[in-house]
Formats: sequence, structure tokens, C-alpha cells
Amino acid sequence: MEHLDTSTGRRIAYHRTAGKGPWVVFLGGFKSDMNGTKAVHLEGWARSAGQAFLRFDYSGHGASSETFEAGSIGDWAEDAVEAIKTLTEGPVVLVGSSMGGWISLLVARRIDRVVGLVGIAAAPDFTEDSMWAGFDEAQRAELADIGRINLPSDYGEPYLITRRLIENGRENLVLRDPVTPFGPVRLLQGTADADVSRDTALRLLDHLEGDVRLTFVKGADHRFSDDACLKLIERTVEEVLACV
Repeated sequence: MEHLDTSTGRRIAYHRTAGKGPWVVFLGGFKSDMNGTKAVHLEGWARSAGQAFLRFDYSGHGASSETFEAGSIGDWAEDAVEAIKTLTEGPVVLVGSSMGGWISLLVARRIDRVVGLVGIAAAPDFTEDSMWAGFDEAQRAELADIGRINLPSDYGEPYLITRRLIENGRENLVLRDPVTPFGPVRLLQGTADADVSRDTALRLLDHLEGDVRLTFVKGADHRFSDDACLKLIERTVEEVLACV
């Protein structure tokens, strides 16, 4: 593991695998880290294929600096942009899992080297369309008065959601304005996903222009990490690489 000291003063932990281009960059989900099943599996695939690959932790995640509660969508997008600009060269294919699908679209706005995307249970605009839309009046009042609320999580300790996360999310929404096409996009979505709905996947499919395809996997959940799903991710990344 190595570290990148960014221009914003944050320290980003990463693993970088040298190989042929285009670079494949894994962008993880909300409160996930680069040691998750999908990221590590893809690194193994990349090594076997001789493919250049990067995985890293956003600030406040995993082995990177800062606290999770201090971060926001904009911060994590900045981390991704700086990591990609500094640690890769040439064309880049992004693999965005959950929140990483949202971050990927923000990165593609800012880096013209992005030539393709694989979205896995992509969750664009979730702070607004899922979190804020799902808060009751008491939760919204608590967020306004105290600046934070706790939300239960199926993945461990509760999520501490800050007012800044919600407000900064509104500044980085991607489903309200056109997205300039940047290359082939392949979206993978499980039908048993309890965190990202089929409607979200269809909305993203309809919103994006160009060569965009959506695959539903019956029975797959939000983790999308069993053997069959991992093999599908591999094949899908290979498909995008073959197109660019």
C-alpha cells in the first residue's frame, strides 16, 4: 500500500498495479474501502491480464486520512480526480460501485481521459433522492438543528449523516442536467438490491446518451459479489476495454 498527498491536504491510500492501458480504476461505495471483494477481485483479474489497475480509499474511508463524517460527495470526487490524474496516464475506464457510480460521472466531467464506465449498482444522487427524500419531518428538523443524524445500516454501525453531506450532494447532482457522452457505459444491477432500486438503474439508463446498456441479474443483491457476479463484472470490463 502506498499513499498520495493531495493538493487539498488529504492523504489517500492506494494500490497501483502496472500493466497495459487503458487503466482500470475502481471507485468504491459509501463507507466502503479498497479492500472490498470486488476491488480485490478485479485487481487479481488485472494482474492475470497484465492490465493497469488502480484501487484507492477516499478520504475518511479505509486507510486514508480524515474522518468519514467530515467528508462529502464533492470531497470524494476531488480525491478520485487527483488520484487518477497523478497515478494513471492515458485512457481510463472507471468501475464505479454504488456511490462510485455517481463519483464516476463527476470524474468524467473533469477528466477527458475517461473513455468508458462499468457501473455496479450505481447510485447517482442518492443523498437527495434516497436519503433526503426518505427523511421524515423529525429527521429533517434534527439535521437542520443539530447538523447530523444517525441512520441504521445493514453493513455494521449506523451511518452518521451530516447536513454538509446532504447540502454538498445537491451541488454535485448528475441526473438533473445532461451528461456529455464519454464512451461505452455498462450498468449492472441486481433485482434483489435493497439499497438501489431498479427504477434508479432505469433512470440512469434513460439519462445517459450514447452506447449505454443495462443488465439485470435476477436475485443479485447490492453487494453483487458472489462468484457469478464477479465473473460478470470481469466480462463486462473486458467488453468495455474491447470497445475503446
